[in-house]
Amino acid sequence: MKLGVFTALFSDRPLEEALDTVAEFEVDAVEIGTGNFVGNVHCNPEELLSSEAKLGKFKKVLSERGLFISALSCHGNPLHPQEAIAKEHRKTIRSTALLAEKLGVERINAFAGCPGAPDSSKYPNWVTCPWPPYFSEIIKWQWEEKIIPYWKEEAKFLSDHGVKVCLEMHPGDAVHTPEKLLRLREAAGEAIGCNFDPSHLFWQGIDPVVAVRKLGDAIYHVHAKDTKIDPLNSTLNGVLDAKPYSDEIHRSWIFRTVGYGHSYDFWKDFLSTLRLVGYDYVLSIEHEDSLMSAREGIEKAVTFLKEILLREKPRKIQWD
Repeated sequence: MKLGVFTALFSDRPLEEALDTVAEFEVDAVEIGTGNFVGNVHCNPEELLSSEAKLGKFKKVLSERGLFISALSCHGNPLHPQEAIAKEHRKTIRSTALLAEKLGVERINAFAGCPGAPDSSKYPNWVTCPWPPYFSEIIKWQWEEKIIPYWKEEAKFLSDHGVKVCLEMHPGDAVHTPEKLLRLREAAGEAIGCNFDPSHLFWQGIDPVVAVRKLGDAIYHVHAKDTKIDPLNSTLNGVLDAKPYSDEIHRSWIFRTVGYGHSYDFWKDFLSTLRLVGYDYVLSIEHEDSLMSAREGIEKAVTFLKEILLREKPRKIQWD
């Protein structure tokens, strides 16, 4: 496995400076945002696709620092009930795929999206219970009329361009559990896979190790990010907590740097299980720990993961 960093946390500085900072940590790869929720300050697909000179410079600043791109990320909501928002997010996904093809990058990271309810919705409708019956009717309509048709068409486009989409399971999104991801993959094909972020599963009470075993070869990319469940707040309020991220002391959970939510025992088991299911690509560190600076959070995550990362191929079993 290799180690990478998602450069979105360094969006306050130009690409060259962000890559210089990443290179100081002696990692292998970068994940770079191309728009939608994560912004495109480091990589604007429209600009790079329209200028060979800019594309060449982009490639050069990466190669000079010995880094490769693990994935291009364009997390958004292509199923938003407001057509203008959905159209813009869909456009970014497609331009990201075209740029990935041109760069020889096989993976783009995204959200599946969340539609509204039939007819008149202005905002996404994330349903979390089956009753009263109209909730089940909304879910059925979302999947049959919006989610599956869109992603079946998009999967064909991605396949035609040699690109796979790695959907991140995130609460608030239609595809937020392994079961949902596999349902969409079965309907739309193997161009659909998973960007596995354990922090979002901890948040929901899902065991990431069990989820890895279930998803298997559907895992195309992995984020290294942790979550700490607050034992007092969660016992009182559950985990569907919509308080602001900045209100850490009252929240049921917060995102943490790797190792600050769960110990070496979990992370060793997690990495070993990824190897069991055949994943041998990049762990991309995503920093969203509001208790640490970006630099300190990345530094601590890199130090932690380098100690336990499985870099070499396992030896042939001689005692079998």
